[in-house]
Amino acid sequence: MTKNVHVTFIAAIFVLLMLATCFAGCTSQTTTTPTTSPTAAPTAVATPAAAQTLVIATTTSLYDTKLLDYLQPIFEKKYNVTLKITSQGTGKAIELAKRGDADVLLVHSPSQELAFMKDGYGLNRRSFASNSFIIVGPANDPAGIANMTPEQAFTTILIKGTNKTANVSFISRGDGSGTHTAEQKIWSNAKYNYTQNVEKFGTWYVEAGKGMGETLQMASEKGAYAVTDEGTYLAYKTKLDLVPIITKGPSLLNIYSVMAVYNDKQPVEKIQMANNFINFLIAPETQAGIGNYGVDKYGKSLFIPMSVSVPTATAGWVGDYSTPATAVAPAPATTTAPVTTASPAAVTT
Repeated sequence: MTKNVHVTFIAAIFVLLMLATCFAGCTSQTTTTPTTSPTAAPTAVATPAAAQTLVIATTTSLYDTKLLDYLQPIFEKKYNVTLKITSQGTGKAIELAKRGDADVLLVHSPSQELAFMKDGYGLNRRSFASNSFIIVGPANDPAGIANMTPEQAFTTILIKGTNKTANVSFISRGDGSGTHTAEQKIWSNAKYNYTQNVEKFGTWYVEAGKGMGETLQMASEKGAYAVTDEGTYLAYKTKLDLVPIITKGPSLLNIYSVMAVYNDKQPVEKIQMANNFINFLIAPETQAGIGNYGVDKYGKSLFIPMSVSVPTATAGWVGDYSTPATAVAPAPATTTAPVTTASPAAVTT
């Protein structure tokens, strides 16, 4: 009996030990939850902002001399702007700007520019360079105008051309350009009515209706006189049988100015970018570049920057050349307050 009790007791202890071992084994297992690394958001690749486009209406002389070809990549790189340059005579460039088909006007006819500004089409006119118009002709000077003033030279050409003097003729731009306007001014100074006494007044006078380079080539082929800006003449010199005959005189001054185009549909952002271009042209580093342009190829600069010499000219012809362009709309019209007439002081007796 006792033996059985012992056996039963030992068996119970063994069962308890087995159960304890199983329980410990079960509770010692740990379930590991796999951790998933968060997926990083793809890095956005920055897309360069598309370049804005700025349309510049300009004169053929700046195209023919390739000054804008020199300046264009410098400006485009600095401002991420694509310049679209269209060149024609100043008159046509102004009409383009008036229609709102350009953002910047870059020409050389002060009287026309001032009218453009007065009529509310432009902002921030700045003069940035000058050079001279010259009268060129055949080296043998058939009209004998050397050493004359521009007005005397024109008078002589007209008289000899009208009298059918051999080989005396004149090729005009005839296109309403800045050069054509300067020519008409000289005729006026010489006391001639352009439409009545010069234009279509004889076979000696021919209106080319072309740009400056083409007009010079036409004059060279015909052995005729012509008025040109000095820069374009130097750029075409090796292709021409023409030499400078008259190079001095107040009426030969040639001033280049730039202005932002304004109308009620022009976005402010375009005007601000136009202002950037204006300020670029009058900036010291650009002025230095303009002053050196052409020296290596022609022995002299094609343009004189305002930082080197400011010409003496008719009042208003030379625009501001040092104040940054900032206006994005015309200044509001100022109203003059009515003048109040003070009552006379009482006379003390």
